[in-house]
Amino acid sequence: MKSSSRELKNYQNELHNFKLRLAVLGVLVLVGFGILASRFYFLQINRYDYYQTLAESNRISVVPIAPNRGLVTDRKGVVLAHNFFVYTLEITPSKVENLDATIEEIRPLVEVSPVDLKRFKKQKAESRTFESIPLRTHLNEIEAAKFAVNRFRFPGVELKSRLFRHYPLGKQGAHMVGYIGRINDKDLIKLAETDVLSNYKGTDHIGKSGVEQSYESELHGTTGFQQVEIDADGRAVRVLSSVAPIPGNNLVLSADSKLQEIAETAFGERRGALVAIKPSTGEVLAFVSMPTFDSNLFVNGIDVENWKLLNESLDRPLINRPLRGVYPPGSTFKPFVALAGLEAGKRKPPYSISDAGYFTLPNSRHRYRDWKPGGHGNVDMRKAITISCDTFFYGLAVELGIERLTDFVRHFGFGKKSGIDIAGEVGGLLPTPEWKQRRFKQPWYMGETVIVGIGQGYTLTTPMQLAQATAILANKGVAMRPRLVSAAVDAKTLVATPTPAIVSDRITLDKANLEIVNLGMIDVTLPGGTAASVGANAGYSIAAKTGTAQVIGIKQNEKYNEKLINERHRDHALFVAFAPAEDPQIALAVIVENGGHGGSAAGPIARKVMDYYLLGKLPVVEPPKAEAIANPNGIEATSPTSAIINAPEEELYD
Repeated sequence: MKSSSRELKNYQNELHNFKLRLAVLGVLVLVGFGILASRFYFLQINRYDYYQTLAESNRISVVPIAPNRGLVTDRKGVVLAHNFFVYTLEITPSKVENLDATIEEIRPLVEVSPVDLKRFKKQKAESRTFESIPLRTHLNEIEAAKFAVNRFRFPGVELKSRLFRHYPLGKQGAHMVGYIGRINDKDLIKLAETDVLSNYKGTDHIGKSGVEQSYESELHGTTGFQQVEIDADGRAVRVLSSVAPIPGNNLVLSADSKLQEIAETAFGERRGALVAIKPSTGEVLAFVSMPTFDSNLFVNGIDVENWKLLNESLDRPLINRPLRGVYPPGSTFKPFVALAGLEAGKRKPPYSISDAGYFTLPNSRHRYRDWKPGGHGNVDMRKAITISCDTFFYGLAVELGIERLTDFVRHFGFGKKSGIDIAGEVGGLLPTPEWKQRRFKQPWYMGETVIVGIGQGYTLTTPMQLAQATAILANKGVAMRPRLVSAAVDAKTLVATPTPAIVSDRITLDKANLEIVNLGMIDVTLPGGTAASVGANAGYSIAAKTGTAQVIGIKQNEKYNEKLINERHRDHALFVAFAPAEDPQIALAVIVENGGHGGSAAGPIARKVMDYYLLGKLPVVEPPKAEAIANPNGIEATSPTSAIINAPEEELYD
């Protein structure tokens, strides 16, 4: 009986404990469901918009569509840069099970170089798995046909056609048109800084030099996009919507490709530069840097061998000589010194000197020699320009003083950038006492003013500056900002928007003074002038000035003999001109490095350019002549000019 009562008592206790535990568990379940319900409410009600957007972004991907790059043509419609379709072999990584094995299987059909593979891996790392990435570009028809037959063996690998940039004229005008290249890290930083990086999604190339670089925003266009639905594995299922890209604008250059061809051909194998400008508008008609290079080499990445040839060549073909080549202006500087003297009242007609062949400063026995031993006899301003009398300009520079002289010629563009619409221009050097003190911690000496008067000493100019100065002189003191692009044409509407002509400076000049300088320059190309052969039977009047710029110094009593000097140490030949003299339509500057005399080396090049532009006359084709280079020691040397041809701007000013 006692035992039965104890068992009953234990049962009731256990039942109580069980009910208690059940109640606690029930409360815990209710609390858990309450927490879960509140979380559901928070996620599905309060955070609905956020998670809906996140889910959509996982389901839908935006794929960029690169726009067609705008074309570049010359003033007559000749295409200088355009796009063309090429076969490309492309892989979509998400559709390929074993990428490395697939590439190895492709190689017997289509050659894949280490460079191709390296580029593919780099782009793969920067792209989404469902995006198509080029493995090989520029497949020929045989390679394309081979792969097309075997296409079924390679899921995820496709043969496509893509637009590539092409420069039909190859080397012609390469420094002017420029080229595009693959976007690198430096480009990405610049695009991010200018807040246009989003517009380059899907774009592999960008302008690197010339017009291609400076007018990148016009040429590139606006990127389009597709909204693509993707599955859980990242594979594209269907296109939901798309916005078409807007192609870039076409550019019309002021340059004439035929004029450019004539100028480049006239240089032959010689090094140098030519810039031709329309004085009244600032339009650049020809822009030559010799030697040149083929822009097509850079479009998809230049190979090591060609890069080495271009970069290590002593002729430095990659240097944009019109903008970055700096040279003493030599006697081409004299017309501007003459005009400074006339405007300052220092050499009013009938002033003349008796030239004995040298100039001396007061209280000095040092003789600054004229180029003609024995001198030129009686010389006035007009004759001084015509025969390039050094003695006349030595004395004039001293009377003007370096400050007044530099202040005046600066209005003609010396010592400052011209403002042309492509990048890379340096400002040359117009020396002053302040500059010398800052640069060398030395005072300015009167003897330095003497040689500035004939365009020597510290004075340095670019071919662009010389052409601009000549154009300002031809335009009677009005400086028009030079420009290569004359119009931008909307790719959709084909409406052309002209690039405005801009007056960048203006100096008031006395007509009588201008007349004296112009007559002196016209006489240069007439019998008795330093470029009489250039003006012979021209059919139009030419106002010109020849120049010779020293590369190495010659001792006081030593005679210059180019046959005994290494070719790269010989004097530079310079020539500036505008024509017709009474109504200038073209102004130009020519520099032939180590060419000797301006009238014989640079002048004939200018004449061919002017003949074609003014008369439509094509030059007579002559068989090429092998030019002998005197080098008695058999040593190839780099001239001082080569060392400064691409001098950083701070070195020219500091």
